[in-house]
Amino acid sequence: MGYHQSSRRRTIHKQRKKMKGLLEDLKIIAIVSMAMVQQLYMCESGSSLHPVILIPGAGGNQLEARLTKDYKSSSVFCSRWNPIMKDTQGWFRLWFTPTVLLAPYTDCFARRMTLYYDTDSDDYRNAVGVQTRVNKFGSVQSLLYLDPTLKKITTYMAGLVDSLEAIGYVRDKTLFGAPYDFRYGLAPEGHPCAVGSKFLKDLKELVQKASSSNGGKSVILVSHSLGGLFALQFLNRNPPSWRKHFIKHLVALSTPWGGSVEGMRTFASGNTLGVPLVNPLLVRTEQRSSESNLWLLPNPTIYDRKTPIVITQNSNYTVDEIPRFLKDIGFGEGVYPYESRIVPLMEQLQAPGVHLTCVIGGGVKTPETLSYGENGFDEQPEIGYGDGDGTVNTVSLRALERLWAKEKNQTLETIVLPGVSHKSILENRDALDAIINEISGINSMGCRHTRVVI
Repeated sequence: MGYHQSSRRRTIHKQRKKMKGLLEDLKIIAIVSMAMVQQLYMCESGSSLHPVILIPGAGGNQLEARLTKDYKSSSVFCSRWNPIMKDTQGWFRLWFTPTVLLAPYTDCFARRMTLYYDTDSDDYRNAVGVQTRVNKFGSVQSLLYLDPTLKKITTYMAGLVDSLEAIGYVRDKTLFGAPYDFRYGLAPEGHPCAVGSKFLKDLKELVQKASSSNGGKSVILVSHSLGGLFALQFLNRNPPSWRKHFIKHLVALSTPWGGSVEGMRTFASGNTLGVPLVNPLLVRTEQRSSESNLWLLPNPTIYDRKTPIVITQNSNYTVDEIPRFLKDIGFGEGVYPYESRIVPLMEQLQAPGVHLTCVIGGGVKTPETLSYGENGFDEQPEIGYGDGDGTVNTVSLRALERLWAKEKNQTLETIVLPGVSHKSILENRDALDAIINEISGINSMGCRHTRVVI
């Protein structure tokens, strides 16, 4: 009897243990099933969207200015009291404003926009008495139009934002903006860069905030033009572990990875950037002073070192001869910052180990050579054209394909949109559809590839 009772107890104990194990398995299955249902709901409802941060190109940032008592007026049109319309703290719109179209005010605008390289501090600064700021950091509001009072003729990212909202993105919840003072650039290690460094710090905080407020999801960065150069530097200046945790993907639109020939024209004879009625010579000095414009000169590691880009009656200039070019156009003071701050940046195009998609235009005639006549650099050049997006040359737009060809830990995709220009990539319906399809695909990757193994 004792033996049979003991055996029955062991059998009951084993059955209870087995039943307990089955119940635990059922609990796990129930939890996993709920997780799968939640995942499916999130994918279908759009709540699985990775937050997006838009990083604009140079001219796509709005700038505001304020004049202090130290400001020195250059003319009656440029007095401290102009413009009359300011906010209660004295801030007014500096870029973009239609007053730039009027010659006396064009000169005033240029003087207020001009930067100065300070050799003692080894950094750039505003003109004395001029304070500037970028408004609404974190929001896409300032990226929609260059001037919200002239929406029809100054549209910038409004079409892209509308398209993102159409697939479920919500401003200030899943969709953010990172505007910056586009006159300033960045500097390599060992050189101060107060304005650019602050932007990278603010961008990092915005990325972390966007991720935290969206359940820890990693962030998709979407950049345009110059914004792509900032984005790549931003990624490479943060630890790999941080990138892996916080960055899902970089979608770079029309990025001049290797600068452009158009940048040479900006320094030589001025560039109105498509703004009508403006004499390019009136803004040339201001444009030469811009740190970021130096960054947009043709990169010697990307362009053919032997082919002349600028041709004059007395001399020709290749990408290797940019320092001599700067001296000959009368901008010798730009040589030192170019050689000490910009060239090292041009050599820093390392793969960040973050998924990257380049969306670019092509098949649009783009300046490839600049020929100046007997009047030299004070007149616009005769232009020889090649392929590109109308602003940036194809060799620059597709530079990373060659540079990263042997990178094993870097995924790079290039989407070419025939006939789409540098700016119309933000307006053209086919271009916007391609961008949205790419972002939708990035978001759906988690839904398509999520597997639960028990």
